[in-house]
Amino acid sequence: MGGNGALHTNPFIVNGRTVDIHITTRGSDWYWAVMSVMGTTMLAILAISFLKPASNRLFYYILSLVAFVAMVEHYSMASNLGWVPIDVEWRRSSHLVSGVNRQIWWVRYCGWFLIWPLLSAIVLLASVVPGIQVFWTCFLSCSMAILAVVGAVVRTDYKWGYYGFWIWCWLLIGYQLIWLPRKFALALGKDVAFAHNITAGWVWMLWMLYPICWGVSEGGNVIPPDSEFIFYGILDCCLIPITSAFFLFSHWTIDPARLGLKMRTYDDPLNIHSTSNQEKMAPRGQTEGITEAGDASQRAPVTEGEVPATTA
Repeated sequence: MGGNGALHTNPFIVNGRTVDIHITTRGSDWYWAVMSVMGTTMLAILAISFLKPASNRLFYYILSLVAFVAMVEHYSMASNLGWVPIDVEWRRSSHLVSGVNRQIWWVRYCGWFLIWPLLSAIVLLASVVPGIQVFWTCFLSCSMAILAVVGAVVRTDYKWGYYGFWIWCWLLIGYQLIWLPRKFALALGKDVAFAHNITAGWVWMLWMLYPICWGVSEGGNVIPPDSEFIFYGILDCCLIPITSAFFLFSHWTIDPARLGLKMRTYDDPLNIHSTSNQEKMAPRGQTEGITEAGDASQRAPVTEGEVPATTA
């Protein structure tokens, strides 16, 4: 049998519960396409990395990881896997979103938890900000994903409290990602500052749209899951392939050594003392013997019956 049979192989039943508001084959088809885009992005990044020396591929490794995680995430959702049925707060009259419970995709938030801090890290590493600020921003990025999933599985209006904390983290990230690193980037050159300003502003703007999609789908049950897939899929394509393409293009002529991010290769010597230098040193016993002999030769001879003088 041809066609997309994922919804038949993996039906809408989890732990004995059936979900009312769920995706259709069209939503699954769309996420298969998005998965292909992410896989192609990963292969393209890895292929382009071979045009650079091995010591200059740090950004390529990080962005290929981002694309790989996104590929697995969308594969899971296209296969109708990685979700739980959660009762909706508002029951709508439209047949597209009518029902008691809705599909909540926990696998999506697992992807966010891994992808978002990696994107924060690559933006800040390219600006050479202090390590504690990189850690702080990555922590806030992970927090956004955690707050989103916790809010999504809450059945009551208390979910909007987590939504508010999510927005607060997003505002803090705006300062850490855009405003704070700008002088660090400018100190490294106008080309570094240009790459940082565009990339950081673009990523932060897209992260503003994710809560909007969440609010009308998992949060408010306004749009059906297929529309949710389209909304999130477009955002993911903008966040990962487009961001990766611009970032790598803008950093193509920037030497990672300027940023202190050049990786060591097998051709680079290690800064350790060679054993040959240690072998050239005289053994301790010989040195002590020479010293004692020199001291003895400087002593006055002692005649028979005379008591040798002692030093204090």
